[in-house]
Amino acid sequence: MHHASFSPIPKAAAGSVLAAGCVSTLVLVKPDAVQRRLVGDVIGRFERRGFKLVAMKLLQADRGLLDQHYQHLQQKPFYPALLAYMTSGPLVAMVWEGYNVVRSTRAMVGDTDSAKAAAGTIRGDLSMHVSRNVVHASDSVETALKEIGFWFQRDELVAWECGDSQYTYGP
Repeated sequence: MHHASFSPIPKAAAGSVLAAGCVSTLVLVKPDAVQRRLVGDVIGRFERRGFKLVAMKLLQADRGLLDQHYQHLQQKPFYPALLAYMTSGPLVAMVWEGYNVVRSTRAMVGDTDSAKAAAGTIRGDLSMHVSRNVVHASDSVETALKEIGFWFQRDELVAWECGDSQYTYGP
């Protein structure tokens, strides 16, 4: 089981176009999307948006990890079904970095209920049912830091300079 607190990897050097507002977020590609071979599509959307992938792994989540991640949902009547779903196959855990990445990711992902998710969002385009909604994305910077700590060890995050930052974010 991973630690509950997380310190983000060092950000771009002072004066860099990314220095202000650059944060990290957790995105999980859920088992339904892995089974449907949608991982590349999801990754492509984040890359095309200009975000930088700093960690990724394919894993079979266990109950302990999911209990940490979904602690706020454990008393809900649907929790056993959620656990069964999230342990039904492998998932992909990713950490993305970029300017306002948490807020932008939430907009890209769309409404939890696929019937309400706008066309053009990940869920609006790829999800067919609220219980199989393709991805999870952190809902705040604070939650992102906590969730990244559940899914990744500090040394699993790679600090690297993206060569297109000046074109993505401007001067």
